Amino acid sequence: MKIFLDTANLDELTLAASFGVVDGVTTNPSLIAREGRSNEDQIRAITEIIDGDISAEVVSTEAEEMIREGRILAAIHPNVVVKCPLIPEGIKATKALSSEGIRVNVTLCFSATQALLAAKAGAYIISPFMGRLDDISIDGTELIREIVAIYENYDFQTQVLAASIRGPLQVKDVALAGSHIATMPAKVFHQLFKHPLTDIGLEQFLADYRKTLAEVSAG
Repeated sequence: MKIFLDTANLDELTLAASFGVVDGVTTNPSLIAREGRSNEDQIRAITEIIDGDISAEVVSTEAEEMIREGRILAAIHPNVVVKCPLIPEGIKATKALSSEGIRVNVTLCFSATQALLAAKAGAYIISPFMGRLDDISIDGTELIREIVAIYENYDFQTQVLAASIRGPLQVKDVALAGSHIATMPAKVFHQLFKHPLTDIGLEQFLADYRKTLAEVSAG
């Protein structure tokens, strides 16, 4: 499973990239706005840090404008994937952009039937917001399983990207469910490294090493 970071912060991305396990980035207008730079400038800066798919979202709600915005975003860098919302106009725009060879991440997906429409429109990625479903006591992981099964049934090449992930347990769940990608905040990414027994075990190993070294030196 690919790991994407859901952030537009350059410091967070630089640190995460140093581990060599981050495969891409998802952004949205809200994340970009926090960084105080234009959408295009921030996306271009991100492409210099992360060598992988970088989703950049349109802000229009009419298909014609989405297509226009999508072409501009895609021209920033070959790694840019255009994000369109899963509304009727967004599906129209997805079909048009994908027909031009522009990769599209269809976002704000909350049902398997929505995901089916996105795949038929040629989406490169579908982004089910499983965390938001969990927030209202609906099993978001089950939605991932359903979409993966439907895509496998009909050999759709659209990748499933589990979005709105809240913590490490959801990362594990979507990996078991067969999600191709999980995108997460930097905080959640760093939590993946953590386990108390790892810390305890490492400290014991180091303590044993220091004790042995001291004994050898004394002898």
